[in-house]
Amino acid sequence: MSSERVSFILHALAPVLLADDTRPLAVIQAMERGFPGLRLAWTISAEGFVPAPEGDARIIARTRAGGFALYSNGNDAHLVTITGRTMPGALCPGGKPLLDVYAKWPVDAAGLAAAVDVLEGVAEAAGSYWGHVTPTNATTAIWDQISHTPAGPTKSPRGLPMLKRSSELPSPDHPEYLGWLNYWSAAAARAIGFPDPTRDAELLSRSRGTATGGWVVRLTDTPLDLDSPGHIDALKSAYERFPKIGGRTSP
Repeated sequence: MSSERVSFILHALAPVLLADDTRPLAVIQAMERGFPGLRLAWTISAEGFVPAPEGDARIIARTRAGGFALYSNGNDAHLVTITGRTMPGALCPGGKPLLDVYAKWPVDAAGLAAAVDVLEGVAEAAGSYWGHVTPTNATTAIWDQISHTPAGPTKSPRGLPMLKRSSELPSPDHPEYLGWLNYWSAAAARAIGFPDPTRDAELLSRSRGTATGGWVVRLTDTPLDLDSPGHIDALKSAYERFPKIGGRTSP
């Protein structure tokens, strides 16, 4: 898969931020640890890169919406960014708002090597329910799978199953969809029934447990490429294995 104009996208859904919440700083530090040499020491304005305050103070200025500012490495040629934003309750399971941690970095050797550590570190630091890392050229398939009407199609153009909207899911512990690298908290893993040693041997060979009892599960050996029939088959197989992902069965 060519890395030209392709980035990795990280989404991690977590409880909304509270007053004096320490998680934004923990999230940024976790991304820096997972990406050797990375320093997220700039914010971005209309004028360009702006040096962020030093130390813990760089996270104090959260947005009024309850997220945290967009931080970057200040390098246009190899841009790495992370931010946090509040998802309105009307768009979330159970009608309660969630924190969406969103990061982006290039698909290259360094970005590939860091992907698992970044996902695990950021998701655990945020206290996430679930999350994923997926190349941008594969994320369009996710949107093709979201069913907007009860009478909509049963399969996407690639033959993948249609999924319910976030607001229709019973709990934030139920992952909304599958990506290339998938983070499932301990609660999310229990909700979907992972792992089953007899049914998940192949997935377990590409997975690792986390300190909090969660899992990082790599769906395919190489970044998800939806022009690859093998990768489409891997997605279909995983959706068949975990029908609660995307709200396709009752809890």
